[in-house]
Amino acid sequence: MITVDRVEIPMAATNRAARSKKPKSLAEVETVPSLLAYYREMALIRSFELTAAEMYAKAKIGGYCHLNLGEEAAVVGLTEALETRDYLFTTYRDHGYAIARGMEPRRVMAELFGKTTGVSGGRGGSMHMFDAKLRMLGGYGIVGGQIPPATGAALALSLRSEPGPDAEVVMCLLGDGTINIGAFHESLNLAGIWDLPILYVIINNRLGMGTTVEAASAEPELYKRGCSYRIPGKRVDGNDVLAVRDAALALMKRARIDRKPGLLEVMTYRLKGHSVVDPARYRSKVDTEQAQQFDPVPAFRARLIETKVLDEEEANRIELEVAEEVKQAVKFADESPDPTPDQLFDYAYATPVANAPHALPGEPLMAL
Repeated sequence: MITVDRVEIPMAATNRAARSKKPKSLAEVETVPSLLAYYREMALIRSFELTAAEMYAKAKIGGYCHLNLGEEAAVVGLTEALETRDYLFTTYRDHGYAIARGMEPRRVMAELFGKTTGVSGGRGGSMHMFDAKLRMLGGYGIVGGQIPPATGAALALSLRSEPGPDAEVVMCLLGDGTINIGAFHESLNLAGIWDLPILYVIINNRLGMGTTVEAASAEPELYKRGCSYRIPGKRVDGNDVLAVRDAALALMKRARIDRKPGLLEVMTYRLKGHSVVDPARYRSKVDTEQAQQFDPVPAFRARLIETKVLDEEEANRIELEVAEEVKQAVKFADESPDPTPDQLFDYAYATPVANAPHALPGEPLMAL
């Protein structure tokens, strides 16, 4: 029998009830250094994304650009549940995950600028952050495009190693707008049949571009979708970095030791539009105010101060520190070289291919 943990909607009511209680001393359940590290990482991602929006407006970033603003607690909580040996597949809203996974902010910014010093040499841009050494395998620009390869990676892990506390696991992120496509259901079905070591994480920011979950899904409680494939689901408050981390850790442990897939729905808000060019006029004033009310970065800051883990002076110091780090990332990206035309066909193929294209636009196809 499959059990499903349930958290009632709306999140606002849940958060309000939790905050009406006397706050627990975080230092009693967490080490102070780890709490400060979580806050610094969240503040860094917030500063980075605000600056990325500014750089896009200045035309230093081209193409599509989707930000993690409002989702910082989910980003940090999920990546904290990963071991270095685990694999991460993300959606195209991936800057924060790249930084939290260990990529240097300056190289992430350089990638956004399309520079050769970027994490993908400037070829991937905003939607395709990738680092094989860190085992972050994308950044996928196609909605749901990451789900089949992530499932395939989990199959590979199941074939090459035994389950246990040191086993490798795949975490695959997807948005709420993804769960109605075929690849989602096909992949979960295979994961359920083959007992694959994978955790599927639905980042539910309540809007698939401009469409609400309720308008797009006959079952809006998305964590229940795994029941069809005997995959247990759980929903967690995505504005609470510790709750996200603990929920992900439990399901990752299950995948690691018992080799059973899991489905985690992380309830969060998107502070801005779908992308930096989306004014989000489809959102009501009440909805926008609610998103701002439960903004995880100032909320975690206030909680740390209230429980004496942090004071205003230290919080300000951290924020100035990360702002300077992002400023230096922009400087690094600005000063990094652009790709040259002769590099256009580099990496078109993994290995040499006879008669591979090499002519630049405007050049004759064949030499006379």
